[in-house]
Amino acid sequence: MGDRFRPMTDTVAVTEELKKALSAEEGARRWVRRAAVAGGIAVAIGGGMAWAATHRPVPPPRYVTAQVVVGDVSERVQATGTVQPLLQVTVGAQVNGRVTQVLVDYNSVVKKGDVLAEIDPLIYGTQVSAQQANLAAQKAQLEQAKASAASTKAQREIAHVVFERTQKLYAQNLSSAADLDSARGNYEAAQAQAAASEAAVLSAQASIQAQVAQLSQSNANLGYTKIYSPVDGIVITRGIDPGATVVASFQAPILFVIAQDLRKMRVLADVDEADVGKIEEGMEADCVVDAFPGEVFHGKVSQIRFSPNNVSGVVTYSGVVDVDNSGDKLRPGMTTTVTVRTHEARGVARVPNAALRFRPTPPLGADGKPVLQPPEPALAKGQARLWVLTSDKPGDEKDEMRLVNIGITDGVFTEVADPTLPVGAKVVTDETDVNDKKNRRIF
Repeated sequence: MGDRFRPMTDTVAVTEELKKALSAEEGARRWVRRAAVAGGIAVAIGGGMAWAATHRPVPPPRYVTAQVVVGDVSERVQATGTVQPLLQVTVGAQVNGRVTQVLVDYNSVVKKGDVLAEIDPLIYGTQVSAQQANLAAQKAQLEQAKASAASTKAQREIAHVVFERTQKLYAQNLSSAADLDSARGNYEAAQAQAAASEAAVLSAQASIQAQVAQLSQSNANLGYTKIYSPVDGIVITRGIDPGATVVASFQAPILFVIAQDLRKMRVLADVDEADVGKIEEGMEADCVVDAFPGEVFHGKVSQIRFSPNNVSGVVTYSGVVDVDNSGDKLRPGMTTTVTVRTHEARGVARVPNAALRFRPTPPLGADGKPVLQPPEPALAKGQARLWVLTSDKPGDEKDEMRLVNIGITDGVFTEVADPTLPVGAKVVTDETDVNDKKNRRIF
């Protein structure tokens, strides 16, 4: 029986041996695959390192630079101001009364002599009539005084003749002293009466002249009840309505404001005291207003006033700019920004103003603190310092300080009038902070 089951036992043994052999072969293959993967990884890492070494980024530049270029530089002075008519006339009233008519309105175009409004003329017409009657009475009194003067003059002549004849008779002892004294008294009385009559005539004449003056004043007041336009222009302000009462006792009230010609305007600009020395009469000026963005109104400086304006300690001077307003766009009272072109240079070498402000960062010492630098030499008038890039090799940039002659500036660029700084030269405008920890990155 044992012999009968032995073949099965051999088969099992063979199977176990085969399993062991297959397991050993599978292990060997696994190690081969692992070795291949490890080798591939090593090759990839080496290739990556080699690629990184050959494609390493260029170090960032130390300086920010700009080139010396040829262009235009225009020095400008800016100021703010208010648009005003070239000629603005205020029209008031010289008499009191109730306004019966207003014949114009805002924006009405008027001619010189046009009636703008009328005040009730009844009172002033009555005054004129009364003054005319008084004048007629005074003229009648004058005629009466003249007649009385002529009569007394004749009486004086008669008394004078009687007095002379009595003197002759008295000299011949044909008349008494009493007769002579009586004749003298009559003559002197006649003289006094004649003088009084002549004075009465002069008084009547003076009264007439005064009455004529009063009548003229009354006629003038009657004429003042009609308010006329003194100039050709346009009504920009109307301060009265029909039915209102005008009181002109102490100060003439302003009823209308007339602008003579709105096609020509002027800007009264407040020029800062630091800039007033740069502006001269006749300089070109540009004006802009918020109502028309992007549009420039051209004008000229016509006057720089000497009278100062002091507001909260800020001193300005009024500059008058005549502006063309042929399009009738500018209106009185608009706030405007005025730019005056004081100096201009065309086709000159120029550099950004940032280059003139640049100062290099001092190097750090062993203690990590900036090394103290020697003081820079003082600048003469018309000179500035520039740092010119002499080497732009990445990682090894070099700069050099130069003193150059400068001209006018427009706030962005400055004219460089110096042959030692050719066009195309690179000037330093800023420096990158290579030591700034915020810019460091850890990979």
